[in-house]
Amino acid sequence: MAGSPAETAVPAPKALSAAAQRALEEAEARRLAYEAQVAALPRELGGRGGKEPGRYGDWEVKGIATDF
Repeated sequence: MAGSPAETAVPAPKALSAAAQRALEEAEARRLAYEAQVAALPRELGGRGGKEPGRYGDWEVKGIATDF
């Protein structure tokens, strides 16, 4: 019988190794630190929105990038 609960059950996730768990914790800590850093930046009034366009050394407008 298709669609029975036994057929649609999601398998249990695999157990992660200690190294994998540590890597996930470190990545989460880096992500939280980055979000805190971004939140501490002053808001731009009247800006174009989104991330800082000069963060990689070039500016993009309508798909055209120019280097500084």
